[in-house]
Amino acid sequence: MERAVRELWAESRDLLGLGSPSPDASAVPRADQPPSPLAFLRDHVSPGRPLIVSAAATRHWPASSLWPIASYLTDALRSTAVSLHLTPDGRADALAPHPGRPSSKCFASAHVRRVDFPAAIELIRGSDPAAGLVAYAQQQDDCLRGEYAAVAGDVDAHVPWASEALGCLPEAVNLWIGNAHSVTSFHKDHYDNIYAVVSGEKHFLLLPPTEHHRLYVRDYPAAHYVAEEDAGGKHQQLRLKLEMDEPERIVPWSSVDPCPGSPEEMAAQASAFPLYFDGPAPIRCTVRAGEMLYLPSMWFHHVSQSPGPNGLTIAVNYWYDMQFDIKYAYFNFLRSLEIGDCSSGKPDALEEGDLEEE
Repeated sequence: MERAVRELWAESRDLLGLGSPSPDASAVPRADQPPSPLAFLRDHVSPGRPLIVSAAATRHWPASSLWPIASYLTDALRSTAVSLHLTPDGRADALAPHPGRPSSKCFASAHVRRVDFPAAIELIRGSDPAAGLVAYAQQQDDCLRGEYAAVAGDVDAHVPWASEALGCLPEAVNLWIGNAHSVTSFHKDHYDNIYAVVSGEKHFLLLPPTEHHRLYVRDYPAAHYVAEEDAGGKHQQLRLKLEMDEPERIVPWSSVDPCPGSPEEMAAQASAFPLYFDGPAPIRCTVRAGEMLYLPSMWFHHVSQSPGPNGLTIAVNYWYDMQFDIKYAYFNFLRSLEIGDCSSGKPDALEEGDLEEE
């Protein structure tokens, strides 16, 4: 069975035109201009092939010139309270040592705090894992049209060529503001995702849905960070600790960390998860300021980022609800197959672990 699945990995990449490039190259196609709706549907949506569109995609946005200016967003949102996600290490919605059993893992969610936008930007700029506090504006509830409505007009309300091809308007439009310390672990979404970078760069590791088994998705008990403040109540002096959810909640999540912090951790990961580390390299791509990435639904992605000259990485993404068609049934069948110890065998379900992320 494992041999057949490995052949599936290779064949699916070949059919998508995403053969294994050198480690420094990207296999994701690039377009100098936004595609026509027909070409986008034919060449990318239907086969499930990612696409990067050059800066021509967002050149007309006021945000392209205004948001990188340090004072613009702060002035425009001065009286706005926003949801800020706080973790000790920049890894929200990721695996962390279990607080009661450090040799085990749990699924850790960020501490979310309502903060005035100028204070949020100060916290993001000052984020440092060495100090035990990393802040990321990553509210995923259509926040650009909610919390950030005052600046929503600086970008397109939807992506016209994508909306026509997909036959709908985006279900949610989100704003993301962080620095280099925020990392999003491997996950998938039930959305077709159009991801536009306004400032800085986003670095993606991608795996097609056919490579589900390589991520060793397992069940983990859910936990969340809670804040302990000093007597002065200063945000910068928050101390975060991890507490288990009550009642208990189980989240299926990828066990693989593709970027371990030390050679020892790399060796441990490679030994524990050979299908990932011995398999074909993940598809790498960098999305720069002004560019858009089309990420098909159900693609697994890991995201890191580099800030722009303003010290921030700023992005907007448009989530279009996916079509639950025959490909979804094929994916559920594939993930039900037991390959060694890397599959839970449970059917895919929206309520089980498919937390909305980048």
